[in-house]
Amino acid sequence: MDFNAPHIDYAGLSPVIALTGGLVAILIVAVLTDARQRLAVTLTTYLTLGAAAGLCIWQWGEREDLVSGALRLDELALVATLIAIVSAAFVVPLSWREEAADNAPGPGGHGEFQGLIVASVLGMLLLSSAQNLVTFFVGLELLSIPLYVLCGSALRRTEALESGLKYLIVGSLGSALTLYGLALLYGGSGTTDFTGIRGAIGGDLASDPLILVGIGLVGTGLAFKLSIAPFHQWTPDVYQGAPTPVTAFMAVATKAAAFAVLVRFFDVALAPAVDDWQPALAALATVSIIVGNVGALAQNSLKRLLGYSGVAQAGYMLVGVVAFSAGGVSALFFYLAAYAFMNLAAFGVIVIRERETGFGDDIRSVQGLGRERPALAWALTISMLALAGLPGTAGFIGKLFLIEEAVAADYTWLGVLIVIGTMISLAYYLRVIAWVWMRPAYHADPTPETPHRTLPAMAGGSPDAEPASVGAAAEGPAGDRGPLLGGVRCPVIIGLTLLMAAATIFFGVIPAPLVDFVESAGDALAAAFE
Repeated sequence: MDFNAPHIDYAGLSPVIALTGGLVAILIVAVLTDARQRLAVTLTTYLTLGAAAGLCIWQWGEREDLVSGALRLDELALVATLIAIVSAAFVVPLSWREEAADNAPGPGGHGEFQGLIVASVLGMLLLSSAQNLVTFFVGLELLSIPLYVLCGSALRRTEALESGLKYLIVGSLGSALTLYGLALLYGGSGTTDFTGIRGAIGGDLASDPLILVGIGLVGTGLAFKLSIAPFHQWTPDVYQGAPTPVTAFMAVATKAAAFAVLVRFFDVALAPAVDDWQPALAALATVSIIVGNVGALAQNSLKRLLGYSGVAQAGYMLVGVVAFSAGGVSALFFYLAAYAFMNLAAFGVIVIRERETGFGDDIRSVQGLGRERPALAWALTISMLALAGLPGTAGFIGKLFLIEEAVAADYTWLGVLIVIGTMISLAYYLRVIAWVWMRPAYHADPTPETPHRTLPAMAGGSPDAEPASVGAAAEGPAGDRGPLLGGVRCPVIIGLTLLMAAATIFFGVIPAPLVDFVESAGDALAAAFE
């Protein structure tokens, strides 16, 4: 038996090489530099992300198989990867903490946060490029394991530890189901390649129970990862308990990579059986839209509200997969890009306010923000309106594209459901806006019923700080809230937050550049297995 070495295209793998090398560099710099200095680690992280983004842009237009067909380089993978990189670049500054008056070291300079973020982005790149069952699972685990650690990184906060444990258990369950399903698919088709699976399955999945069960298990595992109802139960608790920068990253980047592989799996590998799985995904989208929007109505925690909102948004995005067309994929990724802008803007405001007040992520933290901090108030308002899908925002354009694709695929009722879900969502999005603009600014200390919470080390708090010392940022006038870099004395975080809000408006008014950017993703998928 002849053994042939796999063909490796190192130029095509250059983004993977850049992220891997950058991860090693981050860890080396973190070890060699003083723990009090975070600048070197931060610069190394941004050089890594910038190099990976540049190489993705350099590879734009290339469509080829890598590593003997295990990975696929095309615009679909590159778009998902760029969304993940932008999300990572946004959340890195959210982990900073300014040196206190006594020159106590900020814990963000050890490099663990940045290293784990880059490792997760590497997993997202592999997952979005996977066209093989093995690389599918490897990418999924490389994406997930760093997030398990990040969610439970605040060792002094019970909520964070609980969040990390829940995510680990639920994520492990989802991974186990996915692995079992992949094994059944291999057993039923005799191959691990998506092309081979496409050729092995027939038009009627009911005739092959082994493959049918395998598809169901894989779909369930991905539904856990994407927070699609009814597999969403972990989402609100994990979002609330995890450090806010981690929540912001999970909410956006994970969806980009998971939807990329979901599209490859269903719209390509399972294309011959579209009549079997299309109604099932449409049902999941329906349940997710309803459950997510209804669940968000009663939330006072902004992170839990955005968690339930994310469940509903995942249902909207799933419509792009149900459409089973290049246009549906383009609409899906347009909405993913828009979702990244508007969601990151919201989380940026939450991070700033939870460090300026003693209310954490409670809705009271934004009370009177319109009078106290108009710029941040407008950023949060734009984010909420965009998530609701109001005209003039990228969220509106994204939902309009999804509705058009649903109608074109003879799923008009899904388009109607998107409209109904949008109407329901106005109740809780406008409630947040009302707290921002229609209530007086709150300057008093939090009540005993809402005690100060120690911020996680990786999210900007000190591991040795007492709760009162963290909440002290709420004392005094705005200009005196100095100890926390996430407060008013961090122009980087504020600037990035305003930039995300501005992008939400820009692509809502002038969507053409973003449309051109994501349109190639749909074309690449259509050409993947011609």
